Amino acid sequence: MDDANYPLEQIKPVKPYFRDMLQTVDETGRRRWIYPKRPTGNLFRVRSIVAGILLLFFFAVPFISYKGEPLVLLSFLDRKIIIFGQVFWPQDFHLLGLSIIVLIVFLILFTVKFGRVFCGWSCPQTIFMEFVFRQIEYLVEGDSGKQTELDRQAMDLEKFMKKGIKHFIFLFISFLVINTTFAWFIGADRLGLLLSEGPVAHAGIFSVVFIFTIVFYLVYAFFREQVCVLVCPYGRLQGVLLDENSVVVAYDYKRGEPRHTSARSKKRTETGNGHCIDCRNCVSVCPTGIDIRNGTQLECINCTACIDACNRVMDRIKLPRGLVRYDSEVGISTGVRNLFNPRTVAYTAILAVLLVVTGALFVTREDMEATVFRMPGTQFQQYGPSGFTNIYKVQLINKTRSDLPVEMRIISHAGEILYIGSELSAPRDRPGEATFMVVLDQKLLESSNTPIAIGIISGGKQVTVCKTNFLGPGFLDKQ
Repeated sequence: MDDANYPLEQIKPVKPYFRDMLQTVDETGRRRWIYPKRPTGNLFRVRSIVAGILLLFFFAVPFISYKGEPLVLLSFLDRKIIIFGQVFWPQDFHLLGLSIIVLIVFLILFTVKFGRVFCGWSCPQTIFMEFVFRQIEYLVEGDSGKQTELDRQAMDLEKFMKKGIKHFIFLFISFLVINTTFAWFIGADRLGLLLSEGPVAHAGIFSVVFIFTIVFYLVYAFFREQVCVLVCPYGRLQGVLLDENSVVVAYDYKRGEPRHTSARSKKRTETGNGHCIDCRNCVSVCPTGIDIRNGTQLECINCTACIDACNRVMDRIKLPRGLVRYDSEVGISTGVRNLFNPRTVAYTAILAVLLVVTGALFVTREDMEATVFRMPGTQFQQYGPSGFTNIYKVQLINKTRSDLPVEMRIISHAGEILYIGSELSAPRDRPGEATFMVVLDQKLLESSNTPIAIGIISGGKQVTVCKTNFLGPGFLDKQ
């Protein structure tokens, strides 16, 4: 039918298909504020325990010391990282890089098989939003209905007080979180020193803290779920990682359709309707505002709030739980859940190889790492009637948490080491350096460029070996 034959005011706009627009944006393109109901249920209780453990870990770990140093320190500026008592220097950054690759592969594998479980259960954005800021909002303003009424009413003393208290607490928590984050990177002792000396002495650092505090506050006070929908790249990976075998939060359409508003199971059975009574409880608790009954969507973070809400309704109308549950498209359509397929097997094999390689590198990691190189611009020197010397420099990294006694020995030839200046030491908090001469008899030189090996000894045990070359006269090549 040609729309040109009808007046424009009589043409009703077609409601956009749910996949053609974001649920947090209305038809005019304006932000649609989400007021999710406070979730309750078994899964939410488990998520609360997980969130509590993660929050305790975040706020407590940087303030725990072990043998005089932080238990965990990520001081990239000082090129020193401590992870549960193990010190990593720049020479060990390949291990950290490999560990990050293992984590990425693990997340990919987990996403392929279990969807965005990370987003719903352990992502910092979700943890802080749903278990810190959202809980404060429920405490100050009430549940979703009261929040909606409060936002719609004109500004009065009640609204001013509630909004003021809420945003003040939000700002305080943001400041606390940013300072705790700084403690992860600079250490609790240094953070305490900066706070005690005040912003006048450290204007630059306090400016950075102020800026990050405001950004953190704006994200959780206003931007909220838009981070997951618009900013986070991990959500975009769903389109290429998920398939029909991926276990996600899903609606059992075979059991739920066709929907019927009657709560009487007998009446639904007689009329051939499904178990879904279209109560929309699953929609009202969703922190991103989607309807899980429409299928897997970009905005879904697998938080399981809809599962708890639907299970409560099923209990009330005396029907089996699981209308909304963790399952795959294949599992819902066929009733058979396939945990393994070629993709998951391939990712698992890659992950296993990476774990073995990374574990082997960590196990074989030496407590000390030394580099010996000949001083640039120097030549060999005559030493005594038949000896020659070369000048070298050694740099030593002590990867343990205590100062260690060290000495050097030539293990490939019967030679002598003479220090120029101070002897070599292995402090725990900085690299050790020394300049020394190697003395070798002419009879031991094989050519004008003889390979030699120098052992680093600590506590009577050889901890590492450094290989270098010893320069001699050119006539040695003709012998």
